[in-house]
Amino acid sequence: MAKRTVNVFQIDVFTDQLFAGNPAGVVLGAEHLSEVEMQALARELNNSDSAFVLPPDAPDHDVRLRFFTPNREVGFVGHASVAAHVARLAAGQGKTGRLRQKGRAGIYDVEVSGTAAAPRVSVAIPAPDFQPPIDLDTRARLLDIFGIDTAALDPKCPVVVTKRTSTRLMIGLRSADLLASLQPNLEELKRMTPHVGADGYFLFVRDARGPGTTEARLFSPVLGIPEDPVSGNAHGMLGAYLVANGLLPVTGGRARLRGYQGKSMDRPGEIDVEVEVADGRARRIHISGTARVVFTTEVTLD
Repeated sequence: MAKRTVNVFQIDVFTDQLFAGNPAGVVLGAEHLSEVEMQALARELNNSDSAFVLPPDAPDHDVRLRFFTPNREVGFVGHASVAAHVARLAAGQGKTGRLRQKGRAGIYDVEVSGTAAAPRVSVAIPAPDFQPPIDLDTRARLLDIFGIDTAALDPKCPVVVTKRTSTRLMIGLRSADLLASLQPNLEELKRMTPHVGADGYFLFVRDARGPGTTEARLFSPVLGIPEDPVSGNAHGMLGAYLVANGLLPVTGGRARLRGYQGKSMDRPGEIDVEVEVADGRARRIHISGTARVVFTTEVTLD
């Protein structure tokens, strides 16, 4: 095969500061790569997720994205979606306005605003499903793994699994100081995953920085991510969860949340979440944020 060169970006997402937020790789011109090469390049970049940008293959969308962790392809990644559109804007391949993004998980509406130096991207995702609260024995085992007791839980927040393209167990806590101090046994969390039915544990504190805000941490050791700096997908789920439990005010059919995450990893970031609500239920969720380009380079493959 002839030599091919692709443009690679490293982007910090959900932050306007370098070396903060959630890092993602973006590869432009990925139509020149095989699937095996995409996986190998994602492994080489070694971010939790990398987005590979391809041209559309039908008239119902504007751009295609494929997402790879270092060891497998996944259907959708929120922060890597934001990164991809920031990279396209920086490279002069994208523009501001509304567009449609296609991936394995479906077609998503995206809005890009701002400039290449100060971009903002909003991605609309479907509302998640909610499982019944986990049983008391399983909850007790989890609390032991996290080193906390029942009194630490927010009594208004049921401990439930939310499901969309991924699964997250929602655990509301009373104290931001306690949240910051958590040091869970990650191997035990891995072993709990089949019993819980969630591949990530999203712990949060309501109104941590004022009304309509949360502070959160996400542990996903079964996915090879001991702790995720800032998760767009999980915050979207959280917005729907708070609406479902009457914990986020709804005005004019919209509920708004600002989520903070990453402080415990020295990678602070923030996400704006807007939930479209009808008949008391979340119908669609918009996750929004900015990002910074850390560096860009070229990779040539034989």
